[in-house]
Amino acid sequence: MPLPLSSLATDSAGDVAHLIETALTPVFMLSGVGTLLNLFNTRSARVADHIEKASDLLDDEVDKHARQSLHRHLFHLRRRTFVLDVSILFAGLAGATTCGAAFVLFLGSVRDASIALWLVLMFGAALLATVAALAAFLVDCLLSWNSLKSEGPLPKSVKRSGKAG
Repeated sequence: MPLPLSSLATDSAGDVAHLIETALTPVFMLSGVGTLLNLFNTRSARVADHIEKASDLLDDEVDKHARQSLHRHLFHLRRRTFVLDVSILFAGLAGATTCGAAFVLFLGSVRDASIALWLVLMFGAALLATVAALAAFLVDCLLSWNSLKSEGPLPKSVKRSGKAG
């Protein structure tokens, strides 16, 4: 069985450049997906911090109107958490299928087998999952902007009825 490198010696520079380009595409895709995952996780942690603060404010609040407002705010935050979880799920799936595409490329070069169908399926799935993750992230952004516009930010402190602040 001839080594895969021996066939590269007879290929043109354009063929070799195309091979390198094809091999690096999943690496760049995986790097981008990793950056997206970092962004989604950071945003999710910030929403979790807001949930904790709103819950603490709710525990200390005695005014009925303020409590209802905090309950609405918590509902919106929990909905954002769900959407961010979906973003993270799809980004993780995109990373996994990108790794699958790289693995298929590796197997194809080692076994000198036809991998075109598997490569298209894996990389196509990675792209679709990335688009889904970004779409879910866009939903989170819209929820965030809408909530901020309609409710405003959380109060800095709570004034309890009948107690000195």
